[in-house]
Amino acid sequence: MIRLDKNSETDLIKLFESKNIGLEGNIIKLIESDSNDFKTYLTKCTDKDKDSRRKRLEITKKIQLQNNELSDLNEQNQKMMEDLQSTLKEAEEQKVKIEAQNGELVAWREENEKIQQELQKEMIKSESARIRAEEAKTNAINDLDILQKKNQTELISTIVRVALYIIVGVGIVTTGVYVFTLVIGKDTQVIGAAWSNIFGILLTNAFSIVGTIMGIKYATENKQ
Repeated sequence: MIRLDKNSETDLIKLFESKNIGLEGNIIKLIESDSNDFKTYLTKCTDKDKDSRRKRLEITKKIQLQNNELSDLNEQNQKMMEDLQSTLKEAEEQKVKIEAQNGELVAWREENEKIQQELQKEMIKSESARIRAEEAKTNAINDLDILQKKNQTELISTIVRVALYIIVGVGIVTTGVYVFTLVIGKDTQVIGAAWSNIFGILLTNAFSIVGTIMGIKYATENKQ
């Protein structure tokens, strides 16, 4: 056991009373004294040491609890960081995919625009070809109509000329026979009547042929 002199005990008591500083730890259990004041001092130091130990224990527990909470928070933060990095990575991958899709979409749009432009060009060419075909058809119809009219005119002219040649020829032959009969002094009463009838028939037939041909031509033109 440890015993202190009277002056040391007095100094320790005064230090405790003035500064609230006393002995701490197991050393208090090793000090003995006959002074009641110092025993009271030791009791107070023991109580103070217990209170300090209790407070330090509470603080230690509180710090440990806070450390545990901080550790949990740190783990949560670490997990959040990992999730965030994973999310950022996925977002970056999605961005790359979207950019690639946008690139493909732009390329598709450009290709579609080219196809539409080519289609418009082909439609313009087709329309031009159709117009030219219509013009060629119209020209061909006009040429065919002109050719048909020309052929009809030539055919009518030929028929009229042949008919007139026949009529004139018959008239000349009949007149020649009538004149020959007069020259040789034969009776011309019968021949004159026949000649007059033949001329009337020829003139009638000539006008009938010409009228029929002109009527057919007019009817054909109106029908077309």
